[in-house]
Amino acid sequence: MRLIDWNSLDAEGRRNALARPPRRSDAAVGDVVREIFDDVQARGAAAVSDWSRKLDGYAPRRIAVTADAVAAARRALPPSATHAIRIASENVRIFHQATRPEDSAFIETTPGVLSQLAWRPIRSAGLYVPGGTAPLFSSLLMLAIPAQVAGVGRRIAVTPPSGDGEPHPAMIVAADEAGLEELWLLGGAQAIAALTFGAAFDDGEIQPVDKLFGPGNAWVAEAKKQAAALPGGPAVDMPAGPSELLIIADRDADPVLAAADLLSQAEHDTDAQVLLVSESRANLEAILAEVTLQLHGLPRADIARLSLAEGRAILVESAAQACEVANLYGPEHLAIQTEDAGELVALISAAGAVFVGANAAETLGDYAAGPSHVLPTDGAARTLGGVTTASFMTSMTIQMASEAGARQLAPVAARLARLEGLEAHARAADLRADQG
Repeated sequence: MRLIDWNSLDAEGRRNALARPPRRSDAAVGDVVREIFDDVQARGAAAVSDWSRKLDGYAPRRIAVTADAVAAARRALPPSATHAIRIASENVRIFHQATRPEDSAFIETTPGVLSQLAWRPIRSAGLYVPGGTAPLFSSLLMLAIPAQVAGVGRRIAVTPPSGDGEPHPAMIVAADEAGLEELWLLGGAQAIAALTFGAAFDDGEIQPVDKLFGPGNAWVAEAKKQAAALPGGPAVDMPAGPSELLIIADRDADPVLAAADLLSQAEHDTDAQVLLVSESRANLEAILAEVTLQLHGLPRADIARLSLAEGRAILVESAAQACEVANLYGPEHLAIQTEDAGELVALISAAGAVFVGANAAETLGDYAAGPSHVLPTDGAARTLGGVTTASFMTSMTIQMASEAGARQLAPVAARLARLEGLEAHARAADLRADQG
């Protein structure tokens, strides 16, 4: 990680200090994804299978989440693991049920004119669950359970095959906890293409979905972007690419805890990015030294090292300036490890999830606290939030008017319509004003 004095930088230097890893916007990624999309649109399942064999080594495969499959998966895991998955799934369900949007009461703005905000689930959702080098079954819980709570009729979950081409038992158990009936071993941009255009395989069919959800690497993030740009293409939840963590630490922050949290995100992906911001140069240096110590012996140390090469340790002059830096960056995850962490939350306006105080490890949120860990990356947190139950729903207004209410409001609408030069609008209002 590179140590930077924030106040020694000009505007361009500050932009560079907060820049994401360059491969996230590599033109070559976009070109290959476009090639995959064009091929899948033209050849359907055959193209999906060809790209899957080429990139992942295996053809797409449907895994039925049957009672026998679930029982076998549970036997393959220690009881402590299945118990932990159960607790995590319950917490995710509790949080999302409690925060599910409800229809508003009817609001009377003019006597006899009533309006309501109503919520409805979307019809179908494609759920991308990262996998391959690590089976992120936690992401399956964080997507499929909120979708189920929202009432989505069709949930299609896809995840890359592991090295041996078999699903991790925890993925099957998580799918069962989320009430899924099937799981597709299919990853990468070709999975997003299949969810976008549809694909019929020998063992089942993936139908096009209305909205795409889930985090992924640069290829998946680009595929979601291209899918949403298609005429009539699916909506997407947000840019959710490689993981990000920014830690604000004061002079008293525990270097051991801060370093552990930085490494917990750096090990995700070579394109993951971690930032450390503090007003204490001494603690910045202590935390960086601790990162080096803890890096030794990590199973994914090689991945973490490449990620740390894109990391930054930024020296600021105050906690308030640290918050300004955080808001400029707009991190996926923000950890505030300061004595006055609760007070600093009020200064934060751009973060996917905020972890307040040393006890609130980001890892708790990754797995079991309750809120979904599918969060905006690449600065999207400045305008977008993470996945919630509302992400799987759409809102609409319902409007009603009595005869008296229409007579009272119609002249106002007609006057405004004529002011805009829309005579047909005005006449439609006049008809309501003249009745009775």
